[in-house]
Amino acid sequence: MNTFIKSLATTRAGFGLTVLRVLVGITFMAHGSQKLFGWFGGYGLAGVAQWMESIGLAPGYLMALMAGSAEFFGGLALVIGLLVRPASAVLAFTMLVAIFSVHIGNGFFMADNGYEFALALLAATLALLIEGAGRLSLDKRIAG
Repeated sequence: MNTFIKSLATTRAGFGLTVLRVLVGITFMAHGSQKLFGWFGGYGLAGVAQWMESIGLAPGYLMALMAGSAEFFGGLALVIGLLVRPASAVLAFTMLVAIFSVHIGNGFFMADNGYEFALALLAATLALLIEGAGRLSLDKRIAG
């Protein structure tokens, strides 16, 4: 097997990280589906694009598409345990953008639209980036 693919898919993690991966993946999928499809009370691409433009993230449609796709498809990758490290890297970057472009000025707590929740998701994605997908994953199966 290609050494790069094997190193990408190898995991030392056990069942605990599998639980973290699946639950964080579901959370990201839900948030991404709000942005992309307007599900769960979201605004869909048009609404999110307009909002992103209003906070200075332009072009808004492209930014909304990128953020929504990163969250939805990255979350899907986490749920099924496939390419978890690359997905985690993209999701970590997405959370950094969210923290510094939206939440940082509101303080820490989520009640004030602070960065508390985004920071927790950033921590989870960094743990997955470092440790890999866990025992119950397609990555583990690919790596052998």
